[in-house]
Amino acid sequence: MLQKLSNLIQQKFPFLKEKKLLIAISGGIDSVVLTHLLSALNFNISLVHCNFNLRNTESDLDTVFVKELAEKLQIKCFTTSFETEKIAKENKESIQITARNLRYTWFQETLQEHNFDFVLTAHHADDNLETFLINLTRGSGLDGFTGIPEVNGNIIRPLLKFSRNEIESFAKENDIAWREDQSNASIKYVRNKIRHKVLPVLKEINPSLLDTFSKTIEHLKESSQIIYDSIEKISNNVVLKENGVTKFKIDKLQQLSNPKAYLYQLLETYNFTEFNDIYNLLSAQSGKQVFSKTHVLLKDRDFLILSKKEPSSKHHKTLEVGFQIAENILKIEDPIHLSFKEVSAQLIEKNKTICVSKESLKYPLIVRKWKNGDYFYPAGMLGKKKLSKYFKDEKLSLLEKQNIWLLCSADNSIIWIIGMRKDNRFKIEKKTSKAYLEITFLQ
Repeated sequence: MLQKLSNLIQQKFPFLKEKKLLIAISGGIDSVVLTHLLSALNFNISLVHCNFNLRNTESDLDTVFVKELAEKLQIKCFTTSFETEKIAKENKESIQITARNLRYTWFQETLQEHNFDFVLTAHHADDNLETFLINLTRGSGLDGFTGIPEVNGNIIRPLLKFSRNEIESFAKENDIAWREDQSNASIKYVRNKIRHKVLPVLKEINPSLLDTFSKTIEHLKESSQIIYDSIEKISNNVVLKENGVTKFKIDKLQQLSNPKAYLYQLLETYNFTEFNDIYNLLSAQSGKQVFSKTHVLLKDRDFLILSKKEPSSKHHKTLEVGFQIAENILKIEDPIHLSFKEVSAQLIEKNKTICVSKESLKYPLIVRKWKNGDYFYPAGMLGKKKLSKYFKDEKLSLLEKQNIWLLCSADNSIIWIIGMRKDNRFKIEKKTSKAYLEITFLQ
């Protein structure tokens, strides 16, 4: 196995030579064997270990074991401890998801703080197959069936070509000690149930299952690349990006051979799951929306418009009521960026800058979202106008209207539709105005 790994690194990971490497180690057989292998191959390695405090004293004994192994091999060891169950409850996540997020976040922090180049994990071929089957039971797109990546940024997995049997045989032949996690025998977890109940049956049906699976993964990766090439090609025709907003042209999507399949590929990274609903947006009325955990897809005339999800209802109420700005404030960054500067003369106004008579303002100023019934007196015009009518005349999309902010006086009179148009009531009267306030929208 030592020679096989050496050959594999030379072929696939030659960039690891002369680099500073962190090995993510639990104390279990896989990560311990990886540590011994790379130590024997004279790589510049250190260990990084997380104590999740999920197995009482056993978790502490794992940490002790890892530290003793590092001392024996004369390499550095970085350890940390998490109250995982408490954090999982606070974040309303499963313990497994919480532990994974904590682990990888800390790996990256340690890597950056101590100037390491890569983090190596000990995932192997059986892990890869288990992940494939888990994704199969839950439902997944093609990406879920292309396996655990060998290289993912600065995360490297050099043992994916090795089976669990190979790792166990190497450990026994070389009299390597490791820590046994008793929870691995429990079938209450989906992965363990697949490991202990499903895989033995599949391997009985096909003794060469891991080799067969490896070939299947390679075929799926090749197919996936064809899809990515196709998506990249059609994106230039379908996707439009304007002022940071992503739009999908409905007429171009409908001309594709399978619009639903293309929509899936275009939107899968935004956490959408209801792709039948997304497909139905193509023929829906304007204003219809589909939500994911993080984003919103909005039908607006000729486009599907992608945006980040609206804040919680509590926060949304705050947006309507507004954020107050005291008279002595020179700059705000939340909820948007505005700067305030007293000037001695009126300056030339642009969409992003206005100049108003300070005497006409009532403090505190308010920044808020617009709502139905709002009206203002457009600069350069006589009389007042409802904002809804003004936005219609300006041909704003639904998303553009949602993103509008208002700057108001303390009595809620609109001073400025920020970035668009000033209110006539706050124009500068040269005969009476003595103080000028320049307000700039820092987009």
